[in-house]
Amino acid sequence: MESCPSIKNILLLDSEGKRVAVKYYSDDWPTNSAKETFEKAVFTKTQKTNARTEAEVAMFESNIVVYKFVQDLHFFVTGGEDENELILATVLQGFFDAVGLLLRGNVEKREALENLDLILLCLDEIVDGGIVLETDANVIAGKVASNSIDAGASLSEQTISQALATAREHLTRSLLK
Repeated sequence: MESCPSIKNILLLDSEGKRVAVKYYSDDWPTNSAKETFEKAVFTKTQKTNARTEAEVAMFESNIVVYKFVQDLHFFVTGGEDENELILATVLQGFFDAVGLLLRGNVEKREALENLDLILLCLDEIVDGGIVLETDANVIAGKVASNSIDAGASLSEQTISQALATAREHLTRSLLK
């Protein structure tokens, strides 16, 4: 009997292998120290590769790990050894592109930490309980943006960064007309 594709974890690590945002959907790593050990081992195994333009695939501890790097961030998606690499790569690309959209192309650690709430919402929109829900970056970013910024709210009810983002979007729209 065929089962749904299952994701074991999605990791976003910095250039030193430290957590930026992680989400585990499997009990393969029961303790926090086991999770951190796995993250460090995966980072160490993959850091010498050049996964900047395309996603790379590696087998690690009976898991398939698909990963991609941009600037000082390392994106990882892990599945079981019998999972389809293309599905894992599609999830990775959806996460990668959605983060790029949400961070307005400025995909680097500082910006990611400042918008950690958006990245965590992004993870929730992509996978729930290990089951893939969505891989289209535009849909993911749209759902996350609609949850985080109420477009109908007055400028006085928005934070300064949200107000600047709204003003930037209005300016962009007016220039493109």
